[in-house]
Amino acid sequence: MMTSAYRRIAPLGLPLILATLGGCAGLGQGTSPVALGADPGAACAALSAPVPASTMGLPTRGATIDSATWVEATPLKVAERAPTPAARVSPATPAHCRVLGRIAPVNAKSPPILFQVNLPLQWNGRSVQYGGGGFNGTLTNALGLLPGQRLDTPSPLAQGFVTVGTDSGHQSGPQDIPQAFALDDEALVNFAHASYKKVRDVSVALTQRAFGRKPDKMYFMGSSEGGREGLVMAQRYPDAFDGIFSRVPVVSWTGLQHAGLRDGLALQAGGWLNAAQMQRVHDAVLQACDAADGLRDGLVANPVGCRQRFDVATLRCQAAPNDSCLTDAQINAVKTLHSPLRFDFDLAHQVREYPGRGPSGEALPSFGPTGGWKAWWLGSAPPSMPPSPSNGIGWVFGAGAIQYFYARDPKFDLTRYSPQDHAARIREVSELMDATQPDLSAFRARGGKLVMLEYMADYAQSPYAGIRYFESVQAKMGQDVTQAFARLYTAPGVDHVGSGAPAFVDMLPVLTAWVEQGKAPGLLQVVEQEVQAPFPVKRSLPLCQWPQWPRYKTGEVSQAGSFECARD
Repeated sequence: MMTSAYRRIAPLGLPLILATLGGCAGLGQGTSPVALGADPGAACAALSAPVPASTMGLPTRGATIDSATWVEATPLKVAERAPTPAARVSPATPAHCRVLGRIAPVNAKSPPILFQVNLPLQWNGRSVQYGGGGFNGTLTNALGLLPGQRLDTPSPLAQGFVTVGTDSGHQSGPQDIPQAFALDDEALVNFAHASYKKVRDVSVALTQRAFGRKPDKMYFMGSSEGGREGLVMAQRYPDAFDGIFSRVPVVSWTGLQHAGLRDGLALQAGGWLNAAQMQRVHDAVLQACDAADGLRDGLVANPVGCRQRFDVATLRCQAAPNDSCLTDAQINAVKTLHSPLRFDFDLAHQVREYPGRGPSGEALPSFGPTGGWKAWWLGSAPPSMPPSPSNGIGWVFGAGAIQYFYARDPKFDLTRYSPQDHAARIREVSELMDATQPDLSAFRARGGKLVMLEYMADYAQSPYAGIRYFESVQAKMGQDVTQAFARLYTAPGVDHVGSGAPAFVDMLPVLTAWVEQGKAPGLLQVVEQEVQAPFPVKRSLPLCQWPQWPRYKTGEVSQAGSFECARD
């Protein structure tokens, strides 16, 4: 965690931050910040030359720079509404050099890979690459807060990092079908893994041009799809990054998309729940599980234990169906959501099962389109074909993925879809997309460090998929070996985007301390903050390493010190 003194100086600007942190904030060599130049505007403009293909470790036709522009500082802004709590916050941005460009595809008919590299006036010797989200297709500008970052801390650019973002190699507008790019083979490979490595290499070349040397340390931090990207970097390109933070990663991508289809079809078969029935399930889960941690506070601290305590069948209607009970079809739909999805054949790395989701967090409030069952599963209307904005995101994503990634037919009748009929294509896409390779020995051998974080009330993807992946790494490499370079934390009651319970934690200093000073992370804290400056903390909890969870001891219920990390 960053110190309170660090947070207090954040609004005062980059020079004071750098002075207070001793320049490079933990680089073992004690290097002083590197200036962009006496005339930073001219130095920025000089970065506009093309980047040759030889600088990238994968096939391309080189990169061109669309613009290299000196951008003046901007103040902190907080929006009234946004899709996620953190998205409401646009942190103060220092003056910097913004480089926009594109990497040419090998196939001239395929789309380019767009990228943005932000170069600070005073560089601390490091870079951080941001992951994407959803199906990508829009350029990540790498100017905002990192996944899970506390709202009252400076952005990485303000801390002196070079920051990097990409669109992953295809461009999608608001009216476009987000999965349509997958019909292009090169665009699909870029989305799966190649674009992040190519952009990483371009950013190294531009950093060397600007400052005369390559980054000393490089970090990748992503959430959801971006979390998958981080794990893919550790698995496929172990030399690319020194430290990786993967929050709520879409680990088993193939399993998730098929679960989205399965769970949506269960709703179509009479299983859809209205808002009152959704709330009824949520209340019943709390009644069964809330107090199990020693405190009745609206938070299921041990959702694994809750799986044994809660039985949705107790809500079955005994008379005429009404809003306070569930029909047999609705009970079946909930059981389907909670159940694993099993394939009759191996996916990549011998995975055959995608774990179920829940219970807990069913009626979490929405931030824009995100939150609880309503956002991810139910929507405001039963699943339709073609999917509509009123449907749950899981159906919209899963239905489109089945049609464009697997069946490769935009008009395919999803009610006729059988995985067995598409087994060869499913295995092919799984090899491309799924971040389930448990052998991280090359990443470990080069000194890489990995931190994963799962939110346990996540219905966008199953947190148990990430847990299962981490356990597969432990099984492959041994628990002691894994503990030496990787950590998995879990936060209860938190939705996919960080709403519902304490979720914010600054993982960038955690990673830099581990990578650069050998200080392995132990017990951390997550906080819940008001989304309004100065972002006061409402509540904190210990962030426990899996399989532990926060159990109440005694004291003020809003303070992390009143809890301990317990294990059943």
